[in-house]
Amino acid sequence: MKRRDLLILSTALPLLAQAQVSDLSDAINKAGRQRMLSQRMAKAWFALLHKTEVRSAQDVLDKSMALFDRQLVELKAFAPSSEILKTYTGLDAAWSEYKTALVGASPSKTGAAAVLKADALVLALAHQGTLQYEAAMGRPLGKLVNIAGRQRMLSQRMAKFYYAAVLSVDASTAVAEIAKARSEFTSAMTTLRGAPEATPRIRDELNLADGQWIFFDQALDRLQSGTAAAATAKSLSDVFVTSENLLSVMDRATNLYASLKSS
Repeated sequence: MKRRDLLILSTALPLLAQAQVSDLSDAINKAGRQRMLSQRMAKAWFALLHKTEVRSAQDVLDKSMALFDRQLVELKAFAPSSEILKTYTGLDAAWSEYKTALVGASPSKTGAAAVLKADALVLALAHQGTLQYEAAMGRPLGKLVNIAGRQRMLSQRMAKFYYAAVLSVDASTAVAEIAKARSEFTSAMTTLRGAPEATPRIRDELNLADGQWIFFDQALDRLQSGTAAAATAKSLSDVFVTSENLLSVMDRATNLYASLKSS
């Protein structure tokens, strides 16, 4: 695939969300999307620090922050129990700290540790909320929506840690996290493909995801020593673009799972 085609795919990412949470399946989807956004914002922040795909990275950061804000309000309003509401109240506070880390100053290496710490807390709470909504649904379909949605997060998490490793910000941890996420991603794809609920349309999207994964995985493979010398401008750009393309496909697949009738 030519680089121009990759860029076209990345700019086509809709990540559209309904104005309100319609049901528990939609809640799991949006709650899972919050996990992804926590990592996507960090990825975009690091891309800006590396001066990689600057216009796209700024657009991704701005739109992701706006979407996170909107979905957080929706998920809090929909909360069917005090426990879930408590999680999202905590997430609201953590998100406030994260926003400060993201936009309180221009991206710099000195601010990288604060961004990683803040995004980790937001991710943990967003994941907790997703699991709580899955439990509230209590159906096998809820777990599939969760698994498919988590693939979106993993795509962004790997890209984020790639940029952190290249910047030599806790590079050994970053490389280990990439390896862990790679294994989790491929295992989950096997689960999703084998699910009896997977319709032909869902399988088509998963096949497209397999193709995008090849490009993304190749981009990740260029990380060698975990230092700035190990990456070129092209490899930094490729990681951004291919992670966006993989995200786009997995978001569509997750939306398809979420739109199925619960069984």
